[in-house]
Amino acid sequence: MIYPSIDNLTKGKFNRYTLVVATAKCARIVTDEYVRQREAAEKLISNKETEKSLVAMIKREFRDDKAVKTAINRLDSGEFRIKEESLIFDEE
Repeated sequence: MIYPSIDNLTKGKFNRYTLVVATAKCARIVTDEYVRQREAAEKLISNKETEKSLVAMIKREFRDDKAVKTAINRLDSGEFRIKEESLIFDEE
């Protein structure tokens, strides 16, 4: 991983272990959202409520990127933050 660097992600506050755990938790949330979007799209298609393809109905970031890459980007952008007192992160 070249960008973002581990130093940018941890900002000197957290160790690598904390970063790995937070990234894994965030990736789980991303994967769960992909599953929800896919199930909703499949339901619409099976009920013939839309003419769109399955691919067109799922957000690109969930469809095309790996969950870990999306999680890292969300941590880097500040969309998710790591709380110091626990390994649970905030959605903002």
